[in-house]
Amino acid sequence: MAKSDVETGGIDAGPAAGLGERLRVRLTGPKPIGFFLFLLIAVTIIPALAISTVLLQRNDAAQREVVNTLAEAMAGSIAEAVDGELRGMLTTLRVLSTTPSLAVGNIEDFYDRARPALAGSGSHLTLFDENLRQLINTREAYGTPLGPASDPATLRRALEEGVPAISGVFREETSGEWTFNVALPYIQENQPRRLLVMGRNAETMADALSQQMLRGGWNAALLDRYGYVVASSFMSSDVGKPFFLGLPSGPSPQTIRVAGEEGANSYLAIVDDTSYSGWKVVVWAPTAAVEQPMRRSLQQLFGGTIIVIAIGAGAAWVLGRQIAKPVRRLASDARRLGAGEQIEATVYPIAEVTTVSAALAEAAGDRKKAEGEIRLLMREVAHRAKNQLTVVSAMAKQTARSAGSLSGFLDSFQKRLYGLARSTDLLIAGGAAGVELRALILAQVDPFKPETAKRLELSGPPFRLGNQAAQTLGLAFHELATNASKYGAFATRAGRLAISWQVEHDMLTIVWREHMAEDGRRRPVKRGFGTEIIERMLGGTLDAEISRTFHGDGLECIFKIPVERLLPDHAQLPPREKPG
Repeated sequence: MAKSDVETGGIDAGPAAGLGERLRVRLTGPKPIGFFLFLLIAVTIIPALAISTVLLQRNDAAQREVVNTLAEAMAGSIAEAVDGELRGMLTTLRVLSTTPSLAVGNIEDFYDRARPALAGSGSHLTLFDENLRQLINTREAYGTPLGPASDPATLRRALEEGVPAISGVFREETSGEWTFNVALPYIQENQPRRLLVMGRNAETMADALSQQMLRGGWNAALLDRYGYVVASSFMSSDVGKPFFLGLPSGPSPQTIRVAGEEGANSYLAIVDDTSYSGWKVVVWAPTAAVEQPMRRSLQQLFGGTIIVIAIGAGAAWVLGRQIAKPVRRLASDARRLGAGEQIEATVYPIAEVTTVSAALAEAAGDRKKAEGEIRLLMREVAHRAKNQLTVVSAMAKQTARSAGSLSGFLDSFQKRLYGLARSTDLLIAGGAAGVELRALILAQVDPFKPETAKRLELSGPPFRLGNQAAQTLGLAFHELATNASKYGAFATRAGRLAISWQVEHDMLTIVWREHMAEDGRRRPVKRGFGTEIIERMLGGTLDAEISRTFHGDGLECIFKIPVERLLPDHAQLPPREKPG
């Protein structure tokens, strides 16, 4: 490998880097409209899916609680039914124990009475002596030799404790059937102890289980005190065998989750104890069967969501194409607008796009109009620049004539330029609309007036001047204000200036009146630049009638100017007042 390849990491680094850059741009760059439509659909659907999932889980938890409650009620009902059966058997034994023949020891008569009493009940009666030998058995003929007891432990407990006892399930040797016993001790004075035992086929207890409506995978089993199955709704072959689920000890009723054999399956079990026999009732179901409705609901929900997302993605793709076409045309119109071409408004299926198209067309028209206005404005600027140069030139010539020295010329010329600049600022601010007369007066007088506000009085109606007239009047007001600060109203502590204007008979009359002490200024002999401005520019340019009067207390200047020479170009003369 060459050195350059080693330094750059191999010849494939360039294409790989280019691919990474394209991938980065694709991921972080602008996205099509369809992407955002799909994102909008996803943002709308995903929260709804999450909420639906939470609601389903809560509903499932509520349903499970209801199912558990019903299962507990079912287990309690079975336990009560079993206790009822066992109490019934014990009651039958107590009734039989009152037979007179048993009391006098007439065993055969007792047999003859007991056997028909138990016919059809599914139960049989056995009488044992105190050594647990069978004296009679209603399943066998009287006098038939009988074998030993099949459940001696329960019988011996009943005799020793002197209380009824209920056995667990066991296989009877005589019949080979799974049976359980209910034993009642029979103890009389001056009589040997006896034991009445009623045996019953364990399968008959399945009736107590079948009375309950077991659905949805639920089953029930009856267990004896040793954990062996007495009866089951699941498989009858389980009778006599240990229950297949390991049940922990604890208070009843209790709901537990247990694993099946070898941990293959999980089961939900409700265990309840019978209050009379010590047996247990177990109502159980596979966890999968209990959770199947929830799984089915979730599957349907997610399946429906996928279908909705697929439909939404298709709709987003179609709508994206429908929106992209008008947008591309708008982009083309925008480029044409940038090139200065004319654009026609187009009606699109989307109202907002139609609005943008109309706006682009309007912008194209406005641009054409603006370009024309700019050209006109450029001509106006050139014209105004020439006028300004003419005014500046006249100011310079007249200032030079009246100046006694170079420094005096520079000072006077600079102040007049500032006055012209203030007028120009107002012209620029007002634009084509012109300048208010009051604003023009204040702009020229403010730099010279004293701090006391009462020494300057302005009165008159609103009046808007054209640009050329404002420039000329501004120079005149500047000169008058300059003279007032040097020789007139503003040169003394008590002087004041009153400026008023009014419009009458298409004439604007402006009165400049200065008020001073009795020894006011004297009439100047030398004509200055202010006089030139007032007489030549106002008189010649604006056709103004000018009168100047030097009163004993100050100067009074009156200007009468035709309104038509003062108004902006677009303004009209105010209507004449009718006489009388």
